[in-house]
Amino acid sequence: MTWIGELVSIASFVSSYLNLTGTLATAVDALVYAIAISILIVAFDYVFGWVERKTIAKIQGRHGPTFAGKYGILQNLADFVKLLSKEHVLPKRADRLMFLSTIPIMLALTIFLILLLPFSPTLLESNVGLGLLVIFVLLSFMPLIIFANGFGSGNKFATISAQRSVVMLLSYEVPLIFVIATVGLLAGGYNLVNLINAQSQWWFVILMPIGFFVFFVAMLAELERPPFDIREADNELIAGWLTDVSAPYYTLALFLDYSRMFLGSLLIAILFFGGWSGPILPPFVWLLLKVFIISFFIMIVRASMVRMRIDRLLRFGWLWLLPLSLINLILTYLVFIR
Repeated sequence: MTWIGELVSIASFVSSYLNLTGTLATAVDALVYAIAISILIVAFDYVFGWVERKTIAKIQGRHGPTFAGKYGILQNLADFVKLLSKEHVLPKRADRLMFLSTIPIMLALTIFLILLLPFSPTLLESNVGLGLLVIFVLLSFMPLIIFANGFGSGNKFATISAQRSVVMLLSYEVPLIFVIATVGLLAGGYNLVNLINAQSQWWFVILMPIGFFVFFVAMLAELERPPFDIREADNELIAGWLTDVSAPYYTLALFLDYSRMFLGSLLIAILFFGGWSGPILPPFVWLLLKVFIISFFIMIVRASMVRMRIDRLLRFGWLWLLPLSLINLILTYLVFIR
């Protein structure tokens, strides 16, 4: 049993020992589960922040972090302390409430979505019948929050960047929803646990490789990872909708980026690589192993591809990914359903 399972078991034992029943016992169990998953997210963000820096440096013929700790493992901690020690500055023309609330809201939404995902047959806090659709609907709020951050900063460059991000995200969410519909069609529903069980013999990446390609590319755009990081067009928009974010808030934004990558990798592992399914190792370990491999490949894409121009990016989404997603839906219906 994993350490998260141990914590959940301890929480259940404490609830029963203190005679906590009904809503209160459920709340205690949910709180312990949320804390455990949050610790996992922090560990993932820290480790992969370091791994990404070392990987990109290796590919580009550099050393990466080397001085702070063994192999530079403490460099992220040093950067974290440095950024938090700087002054928190609010732009003069910014809408204070809108500007300060958007990044925490995005982070809270990301963590909540991760909590909705099943990590193993026993580590499942919720099992919503339409879980996949619920997650997609909540993800669709991200463009609105991003636009609120750019517009609330009072900076025209941040506003333009937010508009570009919104246009890109909306363009790539259309083929994304077609792939999700195809996955639900193939699995016989949108329940995430049933979807994983449907891949007990064949992973969906084998049954519909076109759908996997479309979903992976669209998810890169959803996460604003290279080559879809048009929010940071250096020669045009500096750091995009994060231009006016001061150091402490920028730390939160970096944490948000890696948390979103964790969420995206989890979704790809669950939808196309059988989730926790695998021999010998515990289910939780299998899921994390797949997530690490997918995240590492995302890092390779970042290090080896250049940023796309906005017009080419949108053309690629509408003229290539959308038709491919429709072809994937039709082929899946004709081959596996009809």
